[in-house]
Amino acid sequence: MEQDLRRFLARAEQVLDRLEPLLPQAPAPVDWRRTRAARWRRHPQGGGHLTAIERPHRIRLTDLHGIDRQKALLERNTRQFVAGDPANNALLWGARGTGKSSLVKALLDRFARDGLRMIEVERDDLMHLPDIVRQIAPLDHRFVLYCDDLAFSAEEPGHRSLKAVLDGSLAVAPDNVLIYATSNRRHLLPERMQDNLDTHRVDDEIHPGEAVEEKISLSERFGLWVAFHPFSQDEYLKIVFHWLKRLKADVRPKDEIRAEALRWALTRGSRSGRVAWQFARDWAGRNNSE
Repeated sequence: MEQDLRRFLARAEQVLDRLEPLLPQAPAPVDWRRTRAARWRRHPQGGGHLTAIERPHRIRLTDLHGIDRQKALLERNTRQFVAGDPANNALLWGARGTGKSSLVKALLDRFARDGLRMIEVERDDLMHLPDIVRQIAPLDHRFVLYCDDLAFSAEEPGHRSLKAVLDGSLAVAPDNVLIYATSNRRHLLPERMQDNLDTHRVDDEIHPGEAVEEKISLSERFGLWVAFHPFSQDEYLKIVFHWLKRLKADVRPKDEIRAEALRWALTRGSRSGRVAWQFARDWAGRNNSE
């Protein structure tokens, strides 16, 4: 019996020696002293890990125009957070291309020296939020979990995990974690006419149906709502000329640039900050190469 056991162990060791080179290496832990940002990577077999973002997108608050009120709100909230004072989870919602994601990235650039760190979590990975929070809760840094372009179908489970972390679990969220989410929808879940048919009247009061209550309840868990609206023509052109100067492009003749920029926006169907940035890159590239 003992001899059979030794043969079995020897054989098992040979098999393990062959398998070991084929197995993925355990991911190195993120060094938050050197890393500003990371993202959650899901494992095909379940679970996941944090991986450092080697080159985070650097954008300054001064590069963002036309959203002064929104900048002031988020900058104040983030300053409170990194100082250890009470602060709110934030939902940035509104028109596409108006600076929601750029503002979150600019806040990291502004407060990284004060200990702020950011973790990007994709919508499909929101069920892992409790695992992420458990990993970073004991750390000294202050973490913003960044969820970009959130929108859910009614059947997706991710919004329930988000609800629990925001406010709805028996476990208290750690003081060093906030969630900043961006969305084109204020209520994150699709709203249909059928939902309004469930609204009923009691005496002179109107009571929304359960479907409406369910869809509103997720966004209400964010303590801070920050709305972003389409830019006017003048705001759009101001952004265009800002980026042209940042790209060191010749801003003459102004009238020609204005006309080109407006035609560009017309073809894109939007006068947004993103469209202004794209036009500026195109104009600068074409004219610098001539």
